[in-house]
Amino acid sequence: MGSPGLAALLLLAASTAGSALILWLALRRRHAAQAVVTAAQADAALLLSKTRTDADSLRSRAERDADTLRKDAARDADLLRKEAAREADSVRREAARDADSVRKEAEIAAREKAHSVTTEADGHARALQAELRTLEQGLADKTRALADRIAQCDHLEQDLRGREKRLTAQESGTAAALGRAEQLVVDRQRELQRVAGLTADEARDLLLKQMETEARRDAANLIKRLETEARETAGRRAQEIVTDAIQRSAAEHAIEATVSVVDLPSDDLKGRIIGREGRNIRALETATGVELIVDDTPGAIILSSFDPYRREVARQSIERLIADGRIHPARIEEIVEKVKVDMDETVRREGEAAAFELGLFDLHPEVLRLMGRLKFRSSYGQNVLNHSKEVAFLAGIMARELGLNGHVATRAAFLHDIGKAIDRDLQGTHLELGLDFLKKHGESEPVLMAVAAHHMDIDWPSLEAMIVQAADAISAARPGARRDILESYVKRLEKLEGIADSFEGVSKSFALQAGREIRIVVESEKISDEATVWLSKDIAKRIENELQYPGQIKVTVIRETRAIEFAR
Repeated sequence: MGSPGLAALLLLAASTAGSALILWLALRRRHAAQAVVTAAQADAALLLSKTRTDADSLRSRAERDADTLRKDAARDADLLRKEAAREADSVRREAARDADSVRKEAEIAAREKAHSVTTEADGHARALQAELRTLEQGLADKTRALADRIAQCDHLEQDLRGREKRLTAQESGTAAALGRAEQLVVDRQRELQRVAGLTADEARDLLLKQMETEARRDAANLIKRLETEARETAGRRAQEIVTDAIQRSAAEHAIEATVSVVDLPSDDLKGRIIGREGRNIRALETATGVELIVDDTPGAIILSSFDPYRREVARQSIERLIADGRIHPARIEEIVEKVKVDMDETVRREGEAAAFELGLFDLHPEVLRLMGRLKFRSSYGQNVLNHSKEVAFLAGIMARELGLNGHVATRAAFLHDIGKAIDRDLQGTHLELGLDFLKKHGESEPVLMAVAAHHMDIDWPSLEAMIVQAADAISAARPGARRDILESYVKRLEKLEGIADSFEGVSKSFALQAGREIRIVVESEKISDEATVWLSKDIAKRIENELQYPGQIKVTVIRETRAIEFAR
């Protein structure tokens, strides 16, 4: 409160000092005006003195020259004196006017500044007084609130004293009751020891023994219950573990069994394999029935198809195209056809090698060709050619050990799955197709009967037939030999292609992208552009009715017209 008042006094003193400064400046200007007047008077006196000197000189000169000039000089002196007097009067009046004007202006400015300072000081003083009143009012309110709080504290203090007194009384009563209770416990313990005939230590030991006995009994019951639960859940848990392991390994095997990788000398070849607007890769997929995956994998492209034979044709075709350097649709079709011809010779050599390994030297060349093609066929994740050789080895060994015809058993075991090389091209089971093919190529009746009985579709015609069936079961049932997941996947894709091939005008069909797309090539002379739309709808409708599959299947129908002429 004292600090704002002091500031106001200082402000008022500063304002007064400003006014005094203004008055001092006005006085200085007045003194300057008086100095001007004094200087003017001095100049006038000096001028008058000079004039008199000149007059004396003229007078003396006039006196020397002529008396007539004296009067003129006197007249001129009078004129000059009057003129000097007038000028002095004029200078004096002007100095007086300037001094009065400066004094008036200084007085007016001083009065205005003093009035302004006084008004401002009054307003500030009034504001300080209002603020002072506000602070005094707040202080009074706080004083009243503090008095109320002090009264409440006094009341609470009195209440606390009363509670302390009651608590002291209760503690005294509790201590007395506790003493009585302890004495009662001691009395009861003495009475209990007297009645039981046991001391406190003996009773404690007895109680601990009883608790230990009960704990052992509970632990035995718990162990028995846990063992029972473990026996009940062990089988189910084992099945879960085995199933989980099978599923994990089956997924990896499915990838390995349906995918091939082609190494590229340079990543620049990926663009040439794709071709302008993708025409080269489309031509490759149409000619081979294999999906080409060209991604960021450095130095490689991926071939995806459930048919190993198609993948091998596509792999060799791409390698030859890369070596040749000419990659365009016409060259692609030419190379694919050449590879297919060469693959026929390759599979024949594979069949001959397998037969030679088993000691079968008189098989028909067509039989050897089909057996070699089984190298590119798998059944339940098991390579069929390797399976056939394994069954033949087992059947021959068991037949010779039992004194039976080992040649018949080996031959029938080697040929028992030959129908799997042609069941994708013709209708019927692999057993029916295989028997018809073997009959046409002159196989003996014992071999045919053993082949017919390897799935127990007929009664046992011979002991060799039983050996073949047992060897087939051994080869298929050994741990890790087969995986049903891949086989069911392949069967679904085969049925998908079979549905498309059953429609009139379809030239060939390929299941791509793990069965998520079926690509169908039609004969242009039988199917028009408008009919392709209805054909795709009909195939999609039939797939929906006959197959069960996750997600959706894309049906793509391709029709193209070619005009070929030779220049001779």
